[in-house]
Amino acid sequence: MLFLVNILAVSCFHSDIENLLNFIDRISSFNIDVVVCPGDFTDNYLPKGFSRVDLAAIIIEELSILKKPIIAVPGSWDGEIIGFLEKKGVSVHGKGKVVDKIGFYGFGGARTPFGTPFEPEDSEIKRGLERAFHDVRKAGVLVQVTHAPPARTGVDVISSGAHVGSETVRKFIEEKQPAVAICSHIHEGRGVDEIGKTKIVNSGRFPEGYCGLISIENGNTRAKIINLI
Repeated sequence: MLFLVNILAVSCFHSDIENLLNFIDRISSFNIDVVVCPGDFTDNYLPKGFSRVDLAAIIIEELSILKKPIIAVPGSWDGEIIGFLEKKGVSVHGKGKVVDKIGFYGFGGARTPFGTPFEPEDSEIKRGLERAFHDVRKAGVLVQVTHAPPARTGVDVISSGAHVGSETVRKFIEEKQPAVAICSHIHEGRGVDEIGKTKIVNSGRFPEGYCGLISIENGNTRAKIINLI
């Protein structure tokens, strides 16, 4: 039986609703089956009168225009919206969900030097990923979704050249070898890399015009970063 699923990865909105609206029409023509959001719906800037939940609700509503299932985890700024994502039925934060025969599992948040609202310890990330993986372990195709990128890859490099990704996330990929591991967090680290048989995709910052496109077809995975500008 032929199997083909196309995934769109969009991330790091950082409260930028205006540019989200500018680009949403451009992705509406893409041939996709699932939308994945690996976090940072909000940041330290909140428009007057808006809460973090308000902003997350606007983003999810706009992405719903695509009429595709949405999968999400919270970013390092998104501790307050964890319950909202769960209520909307889009969360794979510490849990797994099967969509179009693909088992999505994940965990959000990431460590930073800035004291952002949601910076889980490595032990918490590990336990969360283990719980999430258990939910979908029998799925034929697995996709990992984290906010933090895996350490020592091409997608966790900051402008100084230092690698700042998560060793815990990397180790989990090495052990489980999902078809794809989708992440974000490090804007300048956007791109595609590999760990073993796993494609690693850092989709970059969507309000700057970047997103990831992933195709999984009969066991073969292709991924690329798109610039919508």
